[in-house]
Amino acid sequence: MLITVEEILERKSHPVIRDPEQAPTHDIHETLHELEAKGEIILLRVPEPYVEVTTKFGRTKKIPIEHTWHHKSCGQCGHIPGYTASIFWLHRQFDLDYVDPTDQTSCTGWNYYASATSNAAAQAAVMCRNFAAAYETGYYPLIHCGTSYGHYKEVREQLIHHKELRDQVRRILGKLGKPLVIPEEIVHYSEWVHVMRHRFAENQRVDMSALTATVHPACHYYKIVVEDAIYDPDIYGGQRTATVTALLEALGIKVADYSTWFDCCGFGFRHVLVQRDFTRSFAVLRKIETMKNEVNPDLTVTHDTGCVTTLDKSQFAAKAHERKVGVPVLSDAQVAALAMGAHPFRVVQLHWHSTDWRPLMNKLGIDWELYWDEFEEDLEQIRAGKKAGITWEDAERPVINV
Repeated sequence: MLITVEEILERKSHPVIRDPEQAPTHDIHETLHELEAKGEIILLRVPEPYVEVTTKFGRTKKIPIEHTWHHKSCGQCGHIPGYTASIFWLHRQFDLDYVDPTDQTSCTGWNYYASATSNAAAQAAVMCRNFAAAYETGYYPLIHCGTSYGHYKEVREQLIHHKELRDQVRRILGKLGKPLVIPEEIVHYSEWVHVMRHRFAENQRVDMSALTATVHPACHYYKIVVEDAIYDPDIYGGQRTATVTALLEALGIKVADYSTWFDCCGFGFRHVLVQRDFTRSFAVLRKIETMKNEVNPDLTVTHDTGCVTTLDKSQFAAKAHERKVGVPVLSDAQVAALAMGAHPFRVVQLHWHSTDWRPLMNKLGIDWELYWDEFEEDLEQIRAGKKAGITWEDAERPVINV
């Protein structure tokens, strides 16, 4: 028996407090300004232009539109390159100023969540070294990975409340010749996508109104330091994050609900390494098969590296056991790029995804074979040594016009 949306919300919803004064958590912004006034930190402020959004407990959060320093994701670059490429491509379509840094390191989230072999000072120093690198360029960090985003929010809380930790980190950074920098806001790329959604819709070239999608929200976005996530009263009565869902609605996609919306994708860091059978079974049984049985969507959309990887790749193994799978998994940035006409292979790079995306392309009326042949010509030139690689000039302008 299928559960209704109303029953899900009644069973699973958490109260959203719209009065910031009644929020059950401490607003760290005042403390940040106090630490700056004491000379303990450099406060990296959100540059203009920015958009103000409302978070879960009614607080205001600033999301920069440009002048951003892109903190890339190791998993995106290694497993889902079209994810990162789509984020950059979207910026370029609006001639937005940004920096793709070459001196960024990993956030060390894998160390923290998967092995627990590090220590607080090392974790915080890595974070602050990256933020100092952004500060030195004059640009503001935009975090691509949900894990980095959640991890940095936790580390920032620790730094703010523990002077001993700040002193340890300051000594480490001093050896690198860098100051202790903490951003005014920790901003996830999907929050930038969220505030840009109407501009994407204004430049939409592909009609997506025939699609039905499900949304998987990233745990490290909305479950870690929950007061920092964007909530909107128009999205499920304000009981769920507005990111992803609001974008899909702006692009004309029908968003359907399902009973395990609140569940993790199954990635889990440590057990994806040592208990991969658990990860795969959780992703398929709790998420994908539930979506198939209750909604049968054309795609599911999420906003984190691990979520796209787990939900996509786990379906390949499940096919061998005749499980009910076959839901393409894309990030919100890839969906937005496709909607605006990005090349499905040069930019969105669907060929890196395991689950069959061809039915989705056919339903959108996109002649993917035509674009694949065109893409193959690029590859032949690269293999022959006539071309170093696919450049932004190759992928710069929209190509799909349905």
